[in-house]
Amino acid sequence: MTVNTGGHQHDWRISDAELLRRRRRVQEELARQGASAFITYSPTSIFYLTNFHFIPTERPAALVLDEGGRCGLLVPRLELEHAQLVAPVDEVRDYPEYPGEIHPMEHLARWLKDRGLGAAHLLAEAAGYGSSWGYQGPALADLLPEARITVDARLIERHRLVKSAEEIALIRESCRWGNLAHELLQEYSVPGASEVEISHQASHEATMAMIRAFGRARRPVGPLSAFAGFRGQVGPNSALPHAVTINAILKPGDVLVTGAAAYVGGYLSELERTMFVGEPSAEQVRFFRHMVELQEVAFAAIKPGVPCSAVDREVRRYYDEHGLWPYWRHHVGHNLGLLAHEAPFLDIGDETLIEPGMVFSVEPGLYVPGLGGFRHSDTVLVTETGIELLTYYPRDLESLICGV
Repeated sequence: MTVNTGGHQHDWRISDAELLRRRRRVQEELARQGASAFITYSPTSIFYLTNFHFIPTERPAALVLDEGGRCGLLVPRLELEHAQLVAPVDEVRDYPEYPGEIHPMEHLARWLKDRGLGAAHLLAEAAGYGSSWGYQGPALADLLPEARITVDARLIERHRLVKSAEEIALIRESCRWGNLAHELLQEYSVPGASEVEISHQASHEATMAMIRAFGRARRPVGPLSAFAGFRGQVGPNSALPHAVTINAILKPGDVLVTGAAAYVGGYLSELERTMFVGEPSAEQVRFFRHMVELQEVAFAAIKPGVPCSAVDREVRRYYDEHGLWPYWRHHVGHNLGLLAHEAPFLDIGDETLIEPGMVFSVEPGLYVPGLGGFRHSDTVLVTETGIELLTYYPRDLESLICGV
């Protein structure tokens, strides 16, 4: 993979060599558990192992990777040419449609029998396909009664916890374009402007710059876009951590909680800032400073070998010492990469040990009803000794006053 941070030539994809290394790790799992093949229906896991990005619907897709390394996809007919074009696999099979005269899971069972796996020990991420798009269907074990199927729902998720050098490069690139989108967002955040208009303008301009850098004639892997917005966290509504857009009009005195990111090669970062439309009040400044200090406490607590829970405990200690519990709403952060939220979580209930190569959001917040929300989020890489901030937008109050 080539990612030139000088902005000249970008490949922006996981290499075939890394895809092969990932599949070999799955083969090692098969050997450890005495299984003949691995099956997944997850679009995230399929992408992780093949770079095949598709639209998941009621129509099942399945990846089968056997102990010898042969990798194949079963897809609905409408995805056949797409999969053949972009997925570096040994075989692509298709079925006509869902539900069809023969159910797609029956097509999968027949394919496995054709490959001599009808009575084998199989590892699977799920008992069968699942979708909220109206799908109904049997578990694979119902169709392969002679097979032994072991469900290991977190098999690929475990492999994704620690990022490779290629993944980190893509996340860094995501941070660059998220930073641009946020710069534009702040520039356009003036009294009288609509949150929707600001977000669309900033996101469009950043995305077009991103496309020009990538190359208009080149084919991306996954979405290619940058975006920034408020998601409704404007004024008093910013005190709702997961607000939705309300088409707010910015006015002096508003607290703004922002979010910006970019999709690069299927990977994401997270950048969030608390901004003010005009000079903040003394009370807004007080909560802003507490929020920044909470984030500093979290940064200092993240170290290799430390459980995720310990980070949350340190932040909770600050809440205790400063009487801030009425304004607490959520944990410190989460892993991220292919998904905006991934395990593990910087939460008191997560004992996962932090390792070099993990990438976390760090975003402890304060939410004051009637006044506003206060949350910065940065994407950080765990190093051998601590962390490296991959996002780099200013965090100080003076830099985050807009509309003046």
